[in-house]
Amino acid sequence: MAGALEEANSGMSNTVKDLFSGAVGGVAQVLIGQPFDIVKVRLQTTTQYKGALDGATQILKNEGAAAFYKGTLTPLIGIGACVSVQFGAFNYARRAFEAQNAAKQNKTIDQLDPSPQPLSYGQYYAAGAFAGVANTILSSPIEHIRIRLQTQPHGANRLYSGPLDCITKLSRSPNIPLGLYRGTSVTLIREAQAYGFWFLTFEYLMQNDAKRNRVLRKEIPTWKIAFYGGLAGEMLWITSYPFDVIKSKMQTDGWGEKQRYKSMRDAFAQTYKQEGMLGFWRGVGPTLLRALPVSAGTFATVEYTMRLIS
Repeated sequence: MAGALEEANSGMSNTVKDLFSGAVGGVAQVLIGQPFDIVKVRLQTTTQYKGALDGATQILKNEGAAAFYKGTLTPLIGIGACVSVQFGAFNYARRAFEAQNAAKQNKTIDQLDPSPQPLSYGQYYAAGAFAGVANTILSSPIEHIRIRLQTQPHGANRLYSGPLDCITKLSRSPNIPLGLYRGTSVTLIREAQAYGFWFLTFEYLMQNDAKRNRVLRKEIPTWKIAFYGGLAGEMLWITSYPFDVIKSKMQTDGWGEKQRYKSMRDAFAQTYKQEGMLGFWRGVGPTLLRALPVSAGTFATVEYTMRLIS
């Protein structure tokens, strides 16, 4: 009985640490990546810019430097929560797989030396996909609000006075499931695919480094963690970007008679018909440019925080 209670308390402690370190990583992610993100969204949802550099130049010229952090409050709070959920859910699934693997070998987790049995690459992907699915309930409305604020007209023609006003209007258009949560189906697919490969890539690189150099994971230097995290960020977007394009199109679509896309399938069909395959990769340049420092900062921050509180 005492052993079970101790194990439960240990599991709860690990979960709290995962959630806290993920939240810290999420704040770092937003502050680093927001300027890149607004350029990406503009390129995905309009054709008024020739490319990423032209988009950034025009935003700076017409809207000022502050425009690159337009809509930041929502993701600063929300993305912190999202990354917290991502790492919490991933590590929960990881520990479940470790226990499963240990049971197959008739061992307990504590008996695995020097650390818990590594997961198979399929299990790492599944744990990451689970994290993405768990994250969707938060990320779908948060990203919808951010995209609406990022793409609304500048100045007196603004549609929303701020995040709360945006939430209120989206919830009424025509209701919460079809308004605030518009694009959730494609977001769910994107999140599962993206975070499956995100965590898989990072764990693959970290484990191979530890094995190659015969060191423990905690001995891998921060600069390597950041580098591997950056590469994981590139893989995240390369494997999921077309879904993100469709999500952005659906979440900037009009209402009623002004609505262009009836469904995710219709959005894919119209994009291919009007823009061809390249339409699914519009804005990928600034996205990949953003992914490297953002993902590097996220993993480095999370790993550093975990080492401090462990």
